[in-house]
Amino acid sequence: MRKVWLVSAVVLLGLVGLTAIGAGFCAATLHVARRTGRAPVGAARVGILAGDNAALKAWWFPAAPANGGCVLVLHGIGDSGASAAGFAPMFLNEGYSVLAPDSRAHGESGGAFVTYGLLEKYDAIRWTHWLRRQGCARIYGLGESLGASILIQAAAVEPGFNAIAAECPYASLRAMAEYRVRGVIRLPEILAGPAAAVAVEAGVLYARVADGLDFERVSPLHDVQVSSTPILLIHGLDDRRTPPDQSRQLAAMRPAKDCLWLVPHAGHTNASAVAPEEFRSRVLGWFAWN
Repeated sequence: MRKVWLVSAVVLLGLVGLTAIGAGFCAATLHVARRTGRAPVGAARVGILAGDNAALKAWWFPAAPANGGCVLVLHGIGDSGASAAGFAPMFLNEGYSVLAPDSRAHGESGGAFVTYGLLEKYDAIRWTHWLRRQGCARIYGLGESLGASILIQAAAVEPGFNAIAAECPYASLRAMAEYRVRGVIRLPEILAGPAAAVAVEAGVLYARVADGLDFERVSPLHDVQVSSTPILLIHGLDDRRTPPDQSRQLAAMRPAKDCLWLVPHAGHTNASAVAPEEFRSRVLGWFAWN
């Protein structure tokens, strides 16, 4: 009987510990350190209000001469529009105007926390409406990591983009959370999977109860099936943060519409550094084709 009680106590303590890990992991990923960066040369600071009245900020680069196309560039977690503006010259040189927002709860944009697409997809749609008012006849999107997944989710809500390029997106938020938790808890593989599942379930419950966020509704894998927007998926084969299988899963949902480029020797969101000319050619070619 004592052994039964001892085992029960160990299991209970383990569950409590995993629950604490899940809640802590969730809280940490909802609130990230803000980075602003230097003001990009040649950019104007612009802003809109989100649906929840969060003040959103962006850097705007009008092309001269302009070809009538505009590109919305979305950064990844913990980054800012100033960093994403590094892609601006590639597009400006071809006559595309560029908008690089600070995602909500990043940079100088408002918002209480990161919602991994629950609210950000509607923010992206509002930015497309702003671009239309600037005279953009064709709107494209380039997203990095979280920004890539946001674009995929936004395209499923409203066909506001002629085409998008998504680098290193996640297909399943839950799967990615479990993958990253497994890397933190450092257990044997036979135990790491179940333990990560328990921790992530605790984190999902924490987000729903504490912040009213239903992360079960975040599913780029579902969204690519209902979206008609052409998507170029880009993923580094050496990506250890978001494994390339995530993009393979997305591409498999609608292979006739999407193009998948797996980049040898590229890590997380650094395809443009590893293969700059091919990155430029593929992205610009994708936009020109669509």
